[in-house]
Amino acid sequence: MKKLIVIYYANKEAQAEMEKSGNQSEEDIKKAMEPWMEWAKACGDNLVDLGTPLGGGKKITSSGSEASEKGAVGYSILQANSMDDAEKMLQNHPHTSWNAGCSIEVYEAMPLPELN
Repeated sequence: MKKLIVIYYANKEAQAEMEKSGNQSEEDIKKAMEPWMEWAKACGDNLVDLGTPLGGGKKITSSGSEASEKGAVGYSILQANSMDDAEKMLQNHPHTSWNAGCSIEVYEAMPLPELN
């Protein structure tokens, strides 16, 4: 099985909407998370880590750091036999239907060679 890192992205408008949702009641948050929980259930054991929202990103280079412009707002970790299988698990994901400014990228975690 391959380990795949799923990164959720959102544009500035969607990020502002997410920040507002932090002021919701616990009941409203649970309701908003229902589609995510349905997706997680459908993934079964292939969902290794549902992940968490991300915020306050920094771009760090050899010359310093600055606020990240990329808009990564969350992550999950999946396992699948192939990238195609992972892509199938991510079809109709609630993140992409939540706001037109949302997208998902998935990357295969490559194994490190054994270092002696």
